[in-house]
Order: sequence, then C-alpha cells, then structure tokens
Amino acid sequence: MKFVVLIGPQAVGKMTVGQELEKLSEFKLFHNHQTVDLVSQYFSFSTPEGQKLVEDVRLAFFNAFAASDAPGFIFTLMRDFEDPADTQFLDHVTGLFEAQGADVYWIELETNIETRLVRNRSENRLKNKPSKRNVEKSEKHLLRCHDQFRLNSYDGEIKRENYLKIKNSKMSAAAVAAQIQNFISA
Repeated sequence: MKFVVLIGPQAVGKMTVGQELEKLSEFKLFHNHQTVDLVSQYFSFSTPEGQKLVEDVRLAFFNAFAASDAPGFIFTLMRDFEDPADTQFLDHVTGLFEAQGADVYWIELETNIETRLVRNRSENRLKNKPSKRNVEKSEKHLLRCHDQFRLNSYDGEIKRENYLKIKNSKMSAAAVAAQIQNFISA
C-alpha cells in the first residue's frame, strides 16, 4: 500500500489534486473536510468535543485502511509547522501506515495568497466542502490562518525520504497529480 499525505494551507489545492490523483491511481481520497463537515453538523470543530470526534473518526479510517489490502490511500491536511500537536498527529498517522508496511509519501503544496483566495471560491471547493460555502467567513478564516500560522515548511526542513514540495501557483491540479504519480511510482 501507498499512503499519500497532501499537506498545505487552505485553498492550496489539496483536495482537487487528490481528486486528480485518485483518477490516475487506484487510491481512495479522504480529504480532511469529510470529517470536519460531518462532525460540524453536531459539534463545532472549535470545541474539544468536535475536535476529538473528528480525530476519532479519522483514526478509525486510518486504522482500517492501513490494515487493508487497498493499493493506496490519499489524505489531505493543513499543518501548522510551529505546532507540536500537528507534528505529533502527522507522525502518529504516518506510523500507523508504516507499521503495516505501507510506503508513505508526504507531498507539500505551496502557492501564493492571491491564488489561494481565488481557489477559495472555486466551484469544486464549494461543492465538496459545505463549511466553505459562506465565502466571506471562509476568506476571513483563510487570511487569519495565513497571518497567524506557518502553513508551509522552510526549504530543507522536512527530511523524509519520500517527500516532495510542489509550488503549484501556475499548475493545473491534473499536472500536479501527474507529477505526484511519477514521484510515487519511481
């Protein structure tokens, strides 16, 4: 099995690239908002109950997929590189798959804020992420996170063998997915 984690800030294109990668492979996409939007119907994600439920649901999926004979699994994640809890979570999830013999790939996407603001309003994003349909609120959250958190790594910071950083401001999701597919097939 191959486990591909698409890392990057909001509206960088993680889900859309994951959708394109899913088309090129036999992998299944599990984007982070599938759990956030599910749980948000019952608990705010900003509450401890909401965060715990999102994590519990994700871990149930991760454990099931890691133990399965599926060829691959794609997960999307926004990570604050200054937050030890985010690092711990990603290391834990990576470890679940590695313990089952999976090849793990961290793919980081990076683009400028102007491109992200345009992508934040894309039809595909709004169709697949109910919590982003209030575009004004979503845009304010995106800008606040951009100002408060470090959502991309420094060059050379990540030392994993199967790591690739792609600056995708001027690339289509299909082109990024093809680059990833080549990388994980090498």
